[in-house]
Amino acid sequence: MDSVIVVTALATLAAYVWSLKRHFVAGDMSGGARVVSAGVAITAVLYLFLTLWGEQPLWAQAVGLALQLAAGALFFWAIAASREARLDFAFTPEKPHGLVETGPYRHIRHPFYTSYIVFWTGWALATWSAYALLALIVLIALYVVAARAEEEKFSQTPLAPAYAAYKRRTGFFWPRLGRE
Repeated sequence: MDSVIVVTALATLAAYVWSLKRHFVAGDMSGGARVVSAGVAITAVLYLFLTLWGEQPLWAQAVGLALQLAAGALFFWAIAASREARLDFAFTPEKPHGLVETGPYRHIRHPFYTSYIVFWTGWALATWSAYALLALIVLIALYVVAARAEEEKFSQTPLAPAYAAYKRRTGFFWPRLGRE
């Protein structure tokens, strides 16, 4: 099962790297983007080590793998929904020029970050190590900071009223229950 988790994780990370080059619009990497990239690289190495050299219960690996696969599905759903939007990479100074409200964006404002959080949570669970939790907390904090910064940029554009209405209808990282 270790091999399946590692192959799935590496394939997911490869898809994330692909999106940086082929989906998101990015000029030079900002300092924040460099911090996130370093955090991802360090966490991936740690999780690889913990997966391959630690002992994990089969149920934790199975649930972790299911979360990784769900994260990949959400990631590609978000790619499909935002393909035409030409979204900027995290921490870029550019202001948003459009609002995506289709696909997973109908329910959550940051499906990419949600997919990353679900992926890392799944892999952390699959490692069955307390060491993985610290790295997971750091990555989640970085994603929250990035998402909040993106939302702040919306408030500085003509899209501010539409985005405010969108925020009332949708969840930050998780769908709002009982709303449509």
